[in-house]
Amino acid sequence: MELLQIMGCSPPLARRPLDTEQAEGVARVFKALGDPVRLRILSIVASHAGGEVCVCDINDAFDLSQPTISHHLKVLKDVGLLTSERRASWVYYRTVPDRLAELSALLAAPAEVVG
Repeated sequence: MELLQIMGCSPPLARRPLDTEQAEGVARVFKALGDPVRLRILSIVASHAGGEVCVCDINDAFDLSQPTISHHLKVLKDVGLLTSERRASWVYYRTVPDRLAELSALLAAPAEVVG
């Protein structure tokens, strides 16, 4: 299930507990981001000028095999954080802004909880 469907209009964690389905879905996203390589990949894509990155540039940033990088990219796509588009022999990756915003909103603490 996609993060958008899991989280929907869920308020921040500090306002209302997640139900079981929401918690399982969000946990999959955090599990994907719990790997340092995947976290770096997401950071590379999110911060790249133009908003997209060729897989060749992602491969060049790591001392890992291409199949390993492809696996990490698939995990990030499966949890809805990245999308891709094939152009000729290369694949270009972009973040999914709505998913990142939902994750950010989920973690945002309301003003009355901060402090």
